[in-house]
Amino acid sequence: MSIAENIAAIRAKMRQAAIAAGRNPDEIVLCAATKMNDADAVREAIAAGIDCCGENRVQELTEKMAQDAYHGAPVHFIGHLQTNKVKQVVGKVDLIQSVDRMNLLEALEKEAARQGIVQNILLEINVGREESKSGFLPEQLDQVLENIEQFSHLRVKGLMAIPPISHFEGENRRYFKEIYQFCVDISRKKYDNVDMDCLSMGMSGDYADAIACGSTMIRIGTAIFGARPYAQTHQTSGQ
Repeated sequence: MSIAENIAAIRAKMRQAAIAAGRNPDEIVLCAATKMNDADAVREAIAAGIDCCGENRVQELTEKMAQDAYHGAPVHFIGHLQTNKVKQVVGKVDLIQSVDRMNLLEALEKEAARQGIVQNILLEINVGREESKSGFLPEQLDQVLENIEQFSHLRVKGLMAIPPISHFEGENRRYFKEIYQFCVDISRKKYDNVDMDCLSMGMSGDYADAIACGSTMIRIGTAIFGARPYAQTHQTSGQ
């Protein structure tokens, strides 16, 4: 199937999942995870109607921006961001979804202040408490949000999470429900400089479950572009 056909199938499944949950399908954003896909593939996805692009790697983001690959769609940064690369991302993307630690918050604030802008971000939550994954632990959230007002050049627009790998349909619903409840609780507390407009959760294998549990943005790569050629890339680079 073509990229356009894949996106049409995803849209149909998104709509079905939203309606089954009593939700408006138009409330859910389809973010194309464009890692390891070239500029032409990104352009094809934009032409087929994805809502935004999500890039995992700073080098790819920079290269594709130089090629004007994202023309016609907002671009988000969704991967792990090193503090020494924030200058290449702040002010270049509409949203940084993967803000996962305090020193990154500090580096983002410093760079946004230098540029004289307000950068929209999401806080990444390590909902599964996995040592192999980054993100704030759920019990750290309140403290982070209580201090967020000091970061006047950042605006928290919501939460992002990557639950543990699921082995069967519905396995991650408990994590999705937990993250959704975090959003509800945070909204009630009315922290300064914080909105809960965006809940980014759900990927190619579990986005229907995420939508059923309240996701407002799903990040889809494989189901749009096909499997990424990791083995080929490693062989070519000698890794």
